[in-house]
Amino acid sequence: MNQVNRFGVFLPSYVWAGDGPERARGIKAFAREVEDLGFDSLFITDHLFAAKRFYSVSFLEPLTALAVAAGVTERVRLGTSILILPLRNPVILAKELATLQFLSEERVILGAGIGWNDYEYDAVGVRKAERGKRTDEMLDIMIPLLEGETVTYHGQFYSVDDVVIEPKASRRPEIWIGGGSQLADPKSPDLPRFVEAVKARTMRTDGWIPRPTCPPDDIARDWVELQAYYREHGRDPHECFVAHENFVHVVLTNDPVKAREEQHRAFLEVMSSERGEQYLESVYLFGTPDEIVASLQARVDAGVEYFMLHTMTPDPAQLRTWVDEIIPNVTFPATVGPVRRDLALR
Repeated sequence: MNQVNRFGVFLPSYVWAGDGPERARGIKAFAREVEDLGFDSLFITDHLFAAKRFYSVSFLEPLTALAVAAGVTERVRLGTSILILPLRNPVILAKELATLQFLSEERVILGAGIGWNDYEYDAVGVRKAERGKRTDEMLDIMIPLLEGETVTYHGQFYSVDDVVIEPKASRRPEIWIGGGSQLADPKSPDLPRFVEAVKARTMRTDGWIPRPTCPPDDIARDWVELQAYYREHGRDPHECFVAHENFVHVVLTNDPVKAREEQHRAFLEVMSSERGEQYLESVYLFGTPDEIVASLQARVDAGVEYFMLHTMTPDPAQLRTWVDEIIPNVTFPATVGPVRRDLALR
């Protein structure tokens, strides 16, 4: 099996002041390179505004950018991780996703979650305290719409009568729910635990995306909890696909100090310095190539079946380094349990 099929790549959709047409052309070329190198998917981040608490950049609108990527590729799946559902209207979002699913010939993965940035909620007139319940109502409406059903629904936040979405695809996009615990830090916006609402949300969809800030031991604990939750509710946990996103900048050196110095410089091109170097190294992929392989392997051993990795540079040379130096050295179990195994491992 070709290991690169177990990996997706985040489109470098972050933009810096002064970026112009050459950057747009570069993003398209990057998408083509991801496909040419054999990666399984292209993913994209969602932030309405520059989330300065954690990032030093702004991000492109995700579904528009994925539509452009769909137009220059033929095979790679196209995913969001995570799309912040309660910032959006469920019917309009279902229409957008159905359109992208149709135009891309059914390559869409909706990685969905509730978000964390107060400023984004304030800007669209949504109370952050409502985000979980809004997300659940949106899924109540969107899942049947994307499956081609006519929907009537009256909830606390959304009401629709006899709504149907076209075009109808032969199957809806896969839906993976992001969430779970994370490394405790006073600057983190959410609680460092796997709440029951996220487990319930995951169980009604196709997969789970542990947080990037969830270290391997915590992923393993969360996965045990999630499997128990499935069994308690009469579901087979093998129906849940575990896909993890993380950040990496590979430096070809055996010197761990030199590797980290260059990696922190690369990370600060995209991330803010607020959480500090120690925290970043505790949750993301740092060090020599051997150390990065060991970090990925620890996540596989914790239950991760699939990775989506952020590159800290729009230069596709990093991707070729991953393919040559990192991916062949990560060992996955012989069996996998996801929805659409045929696509995840093709």
